[in-house]
Amino acid sequence: MQPSKDITRLIEIMEALRQPETGCPWDIVQTFETIKTYTLEEAYEVADAIERGDMDDLCDELGDLLLQVVFHARMAEEAGDFAFGDVVEAITRKMIRRHPHVFARSDADTPHAVKLQWDQIKQAEKAERRERRALRGLPEDANKGHLGSVQRSFPALVEALKLQERAAKVGFDWSSPEPILDKIEEEIAELREALALNDKAKVADELGDLIFAVVNIGRHVGADPEMALRGTNIKFRRRFGHIETELEAGGESLQEATLERMEEIWQAAKSIERQLT
Repeated sequence: MQPSKDITRLIEIMEALRQPETGCPWDIVQTFETIKTYTLEEAYEVADAIERGDMDDLCDELGDLLLQVVFHARMAEEAGDFAFGDVVEAITRKMIRRHPHVFARSDADTPHAVKLQWDQIKQAEKAERRERRALRGLPEDANKGHLGSVQRSFPALVEALKLQERAAKVGFDWSSPEPILDKIEEEIAELREALALNDKAKVADELGDLIFAVVNIGRHVGADPEMALRGTNIKFRRRFGHIETELEAGGESLQEATLERMEEIWQAAKSIERQLT
């Protein structure tokens, strides 16, 4: 079998890998649940390649992510639920329907108008989905209510952001960033109290409240908390790498260095970064 730019070849490869008698022993035993983690990991690797500006890696990682879609679709086809073609048809139908300003007639001619139109169409689709489920005798959708569209499977920071965005749509929101800073200080005080009581459950609860408040201020100032934290993680890697390099240059090791010595090099790394910006 030869590689190809045609998606059909990838579908054929996955079919071959899943053949019970002649396929790959690892691929054959996978399920939606076992593959789910890999799907998430591949999405993050795509984001990482974008942040690094590495187009070679991005091409490769997008292929890995596409493989996950084909993998899930193949397992669904084996179960008689749907196939890859159904996935493609569903998303093409959705994109055509949600862009009447492109594919039909619509007055939406600004980004804001398009966003409002998109939300209205989504709500109509949800209502239609509920009707279909009722006609088929299926149980009521678990993701109901105003916050129901926010998936619990999202990473916690992303889920918090989306919950806040959904609540804000009906006016449940802070008016400006300043009150959120007050809320953050309040949560810090409550976290201190929990720490003083040495109550681990309470500490975890208050820490969650604090992080949720920090996510909220990020949303208000237009700083995506997930991306902001990823930026800090990159910065931490860089500065810690500087500590490692400096210690090695002086014949020292991380294990032998004191905290004071590592902090000294950390501050030097920060100073260098300031000079470069």
